[in-house]
Amino acid sequence: MVVRLFGLLLLCGGVSSISQDPPNIVFIVADDYGYNDIGYHGSELKTPNLDKLAKDGIKLENYYVQPICSPTRSQLLSGRYQIHTGLQHGVIMPCVPTALPLEDRTMADKLKEVGYKTHIVGKWHLGFYKEEYTPTKRGFDSFFGYLLGSEDYYTHMRAESGFYGLDFHDNLKPHNQSYGRYSAFEFTKRAQSIIESHKKGSPLFLYLPYQSVHAPLQVPGIYEEKFQFIKDRNRRMFAAMVAAMDEGVGNITETLKSSGLWDNTLIIFTNDNGGQVFAGGNNAPYRGNKASYFEGGVKGVGFVSGPVIKTPGVINQQLMHVSDWFPTLINLVGGSLNGTKPDGYDVWSSIVNNATSPRDEIIYNIDPKSPRKGKSVSTVFDTSVQAALRFGDYKILTGDPGYDKWVPEPTSPFYLTPNQDYVSSSDQNVYLFNIAKDPEERNDLSQSHPEIVDMMLQRLAKWNATAVPVNYPPIDKNCDPSLRGGVWGPWM
Repeated sequence: MVVRLFGLLLLCGGVSSISQDPPNIVFIVADDYGYNDIGYHGSELKTPNLDKLAKDGIKLENYYVQPICSPTRSQLLSGRYQIHTGLQHGVIMPCVPTALPLEDRTMADKLKEVGYKTHIVGKWHLGFYKEEYTPTKRGFDSFFGYLLGSEDYYTHMRAESGFYGLDFHDNLKPHNQSYGRYSAFEFTKRAQSIIESHKKGSPLFLYLPYQSVHAPLQVPGIYEEKFQFIKDRNRRMFAAMVAAMDEGVGNITETLKSSGLWDNTLIIFTNDNGGQVFAGGNNAPYRGNKASYFEGGVKGVGFVSGPVIKTPGVINQQLMHVSDWFPTLINLVGGSLNGTKPDGYDVWSSIVNNATSPRDEIIYNIDPKSPRKGKSVSTVFDTSVQAALRFGDYKILTGDPGYDKWVPEPTSPFYLTPNQDYVSSSDQNVYLFNIAKDPEERNDLSQSHPEIVDMMLQRLAKWNATAVPVNYPPIDKNCDPSLRGGVWGPWM
């Protein structure tokens, strides 16, 4: 059934000639990677392997993610908006007992149903307080990586809430053999090993969420030496980390070719949120930063590539959101969406045929738990609440949208290392932009177009009526790694 359905999808989707097998899917995620952090966007950073893959594939230039880690990853793997999973507030911190709900089946769950071998190498960050929330209980055949959101690149240790421990796992077994070894190298080597040992009788799903290039800024010196022309130390270190990740992607591509899997492989690349400007990232020309709902926080860096794509060099401008990957890929391989309730859309035809996107709206978030800002100016929706919505060409932000500066390109004579202590003194809690005409969000229309503001607030109110309660309980001190041999892991 899978073979027949995939053949039909290829005929309809313009991907390639008839294939007898569903494609291998290698899904790569770069952490805290900004719009101006990839070579083909004109960055001073060098990313030859990523640039070549993008050139040989389709660049997604109207693609959006979430402004922080856990929400993007939850929506990628489940297709569900965070207002529908209880993950509206922040990221999942190490000692907070919350996770992607078990009733939300993951992409790995659904791909396994149609015969895929599924593996995750890298960062999880979707909850682990109980074993049933860990990767190998959520559809993955294997897990090699870390459960939390960040850690030391060499020791793989994490300090949080007064606790300290190792966060590196091979499935659910503590893995200390990588102590002192740079994570990008370790993740690349494990990904290569999975590819080399994969049996061709079944398709491969390799989910590769690198630690790179999230803080802390750490990288072998040989990479930093290549970027001595970058004066700002944070940017120089960041550029070196990007280069190490890019090299890993190139090595994985070569392994796909040498293993015989390349000819039927689809590669997808995405960031999880905008670049962290306080740690070397850059989102120019867009406004904002990681954790901001301005474009700099949510503008995606994405492309699809590999021999499965037969229209290289295309720049795609169809509207797409990270939640769309779930239904798109499950439908592509002939899988079933039964038992799921994705908020995303199947956008495969929009990607490969430039068909009009079925998506005209993105609800980025409504977070009633974040600190309120100012007084509400509407009875339709409480504008002191942090929220963000795109509808058509318009985007509305309410509450505190986060860092609101434009950080220029680091090569600009006007570039200064951003001040992490910056806090906006404005009490403004409603912004409106026409993103099609003003992608840099320099012209706030909230005062001149009150009728559009009212319409957008009504849209927010409609979405808010569908939201589930925020699931963000207090810290549980039983998370303490010292209670489990100095290792972060399930504690309930």
